[in-house]
Amino acid sequence: MATASLTRSRRRRRAAAADARPDRYVLLAARWIHEGRRLDMQGLADELGVSRATLFRHVGSREALLGKALWVLTSCSLEAASAAWEAERPPGELHTPGTGRRINAIVSQSKGLRRLLDDEPALTLRVLTDPLGPVQPGVVTFVESLLRRDIAEFGLVTIIEPNALAYALVRLSESFLYADVLAARKPDVSTANRLQQALIEAVVP
Repeated sequence: MATASLTRSRRRRRAAAADARPDRYVLLAARWIHEGRRLDMQGLADELGVSRATLFRHVGSREALLGKALWVLTSCSLEAASAAWEAERPPGELHTPGTGRRINAIVSQSKGLRRLLDDEPALTLRVLTDPLGPVQPGVVTFVESLLRRDIAEFGLVTIIEPNALAYALVRLSESFLYADVLAARKPDVSTANRLQQALIEAVVP
């Protein structure tokens, strides 16, 4: 009896782990976006070797697939930015501002994201900034974790609650990185960096 229960428990854990991993549909869509290719559902289905109906049944909708794919790319960018800053962070320097600067640089230099914003601005912006979607809440959670780390390690005192500050920092970044692209302007990364650091450290920029 105990053995059967243990087996069921292991199966549930494996299933949960599988659900948490991006599947091949999402990973292929993420690769296409990264390469600057339009997310054509028929083309994706053909490359995956499934019917268009099967693809839609699995992912739900093109917009839902876009959101999941963008989150895969975003999470990779967050991890890369954090690793880059931690590799060169001077002793005593906060985790959040430096990581934020590197995130802004990665996003502003992403050719795939720029192409997506140019080709489908309304849809892309809606997916990226949807508070109920995978991208914005995921980034806010990541930034909040950095702030709480700085509070715990360096005694950082934030001007508002960490979760609210994280949301404000993400929204500020979105306005500079995405809105500038939509207005056919080069993203003003330096100003975004200065304002974010001012909010984090509660100083005049």
